[in-house]
Amino acid sequence: MGIERKNIEEKYKWDLEKMYPNKECIEADMKKAADLTEKIKIYKGKLSEDKKNLLEALTTLEEASRVIEKLYVYTHMKHHEDTRKNDNQANSVKSEMISTDFGVASSYIVPEIISMNEDILNDYLKDEKLSFYKKFIEDILRDKPHTLSENEEKILASVSELTSVPESVYDMLAYADMEFPEIDGEDGEKIKIDHFNYSLLIKSRDRRVRKDAFNGEFSTYEKFKNTYASSLYGAIKSEIFYAKMRKHNSAIEGSLFADNINVEVYNNLIDAVHESIPALNKYIDIKKKILGLEDIHMYDLYVPLAEKFEYKIPYEEAKEIIMKALKPLGDEYLSIIQKAFDERWIDAFENEGKKGGAYSWGCYDSQPYILTSYTEDLNSLFTLIHELGHSVHSYYSRTTQPYIYSDYRIFVAEVASTTNELLLVNYLLDNAKTKDEKIYLLNYYLEQFRTTVYRQTMFAEFEKITHEKVESGKPLTADDFTEIYYELNKKYYGESTNVDELIGIEWARIPHFYSNFYVYKYATGFSAASALSSQILTEGKSAVDRYIEFLKSGGSEYPLDQLRKAGVDMEKKESVEKALKVFAELVNKLELEI
Repeated sequence: MGIERKNIEEKYKWDLEKMYPNKECIEADMKKAADLTEKIKIYKGKLSEDKKNLLEALTTLEEASRVIEKLYVYTHMKHHEDTRKNDNQANSVKSEMISTDFGVASSYIVPEIISMNEDILNDYLKDEKLSFYKKFIEDILRDKPHTLSENEEKILASVSELTSVPESVYDMLAYADMEFPEIDGEDGEKIKIDHFNYSLLIKSRDRRVRKDAFNGEFSTYEKFKNTYASSLYGAIKSEIFYAKMRKHNSAIEGSLFADNINVEVYNNLIDAVHESIPALNKYIDIKKKILGLEDIHMYDLYVPLAEKFEYKIPYEEAKEIIMKALKPLGDEYLSIIQKAFDERWIDAFENEGKKGGAYSWGCYDSQPYILTSYTEDLNSLFTLIHELGHSVHSYYSRTTQPYIYSDYRIFVAEVASTTNELLLVNYLLDNAKTKDEKIYLLNYYLEQFRTTVYRQTMFAEFEKITHEKVESGKPLTADDFTEIYYELNKKYYGESTNVDELIGIEWARIPHFYSNFYVYKYATGFSAASALSSQILTEGKSAVDRYIEFLKSGGSEYPLDQLRKAGVDMEKKESVEKALKVFAELVNKLELEI
């Protein structure tokens, strides 16, 4: 039995009562949300009649969104504290219904703004109060060339139930229907492979266990390859269908449009990583040497290099390490981190019924709370400092920007969290006391880089190739997907690694392929964070000032503009090249340690 929540000290639990001190306050906001939902309906069909109607509709939209977001966030976080409590679950369901009702009631706003006469709309925006919503409206109008008639939009909305089927098929097949085999563990005990323990088994010090896990995992996917291929092909066709309907030149262009990202950013990432593949293979050769292997297989890539080194970091010590590691970011940044610890933003430890995993969440009218399950190991330390990066980013954006411009986009969402992690790696390496510790830390960082930049870029390239083939009229079978994926693995790892044929089926295992052209953001975010953390450490205050301004900008600008002002131009290939140069330098450091 795990620990019950009531037995955890208050200082280690988040303080959600600052959002809603009692049930009456929750009920009051639920009533307010219902009233605002009725109010927003009044302006339907009237936005172009008078600027007063447009202003009142937008202010009502803003007020309602703010209170509904607060309800949604609070009720879900309360539910995550202990998922066994029925009243918390009931409130989270109520908040979802309230959110859905308001979404339906306010759905006319965007189409009406798009259909307004632009001369009249521009005249309206000269009004002092309406001018506040200028960027908000400009963002809506960007979609005008890609927005269909009301009836066509209804058809597309209804089609979404069909185009979501491939991902549902994947989920049911991967998580419900597939049966994985048992293998003998390190001690000879029988272990049934599943999605969770595969990631542990593939890191086993026993090579036989790694190999058996690899073969068991992917030979099972091989049995279902035709079903997975049909599902993925359907997902790709769906993405292409939406891009065509919305008059984009390609699926990739349609996916990047929302963030105002040029396709060249995507292509530059792939090109830069290709040029840095020798550094990746050098790293794999060093791993092979340290592990004492004559040859290295795909199932050997994840095994840690330092066999005996272990970290044990109590939570209070982790807080001290974090404050020291983030010292280069300056006193203001550190004061916000201290607020997170002192004002109980963090729900630190696991308890019975608590949701697993970790996240930073909150709303405009709350603290940027953190949920985690700290377990005194290095991963927990990195998870905590990662989520604190998100929370500080949210704190800056919410305290600096008005509500409608406070949410930053996904393209930059991982920059602050990864910057924190990279500063932590730098601090730990500078303070490492033994050779084993240095090897462990270098391996930890290089694996983060390999799996986030190289691996996610390989995924991004797989998506690009498969979508282009389908767009050119070529139907893709299981064998086609497998060949494309296998050849990519040979391109990335072939100079150093025995690329096992079974790795070709790994495409069937990747759920991100059902969120088309998303994974590249992990690689670009890591690359941007690598460049920014390097600037912070070498330039000092000027780089920190630019970085803080980036964190404060929220959603007031497009991501590329924000990063450019911070000191990283992601439209330039050299920005990714600089990050890859850091990887190569750390590979050289690892080589010196062996």
